[in-house]
Amino acid sequence: MGVERILRLIWQDELAAGEIATRFDITFGAVSQHLKVLRDAGLVTLRKDGTKRFYRADREALGPLADYLQAMWATKLDTLARLAEEAERSEKP
Repeated sequence: MGVERILRLIWQDELAAGEIATRFDITFGAVSQHLKVLRDAGLVTLRKDGTKRFYRADREALGPLADYLQAMWATKLDTLARLAEEAERSEKP
């Protein structure tokens, strides 16, 4: 797991730390450490609501990196879609 995967999760939507942690097969503490690194670097915003902490990618702070990440993710999605279509075609008699 890496910070890139966390950023992808919170790119569009704000998510609670606990919700982010459920998406990975690691401990909440490990996810919390990754979020702290992102927060300390100024790459995510944090909003507290009671005992919950909500995170969102700070696209403005990411600057040119934001465009790069979005393009990279789009390329990965295009590749995944192409591979899925090829697999589907190869399964048909």
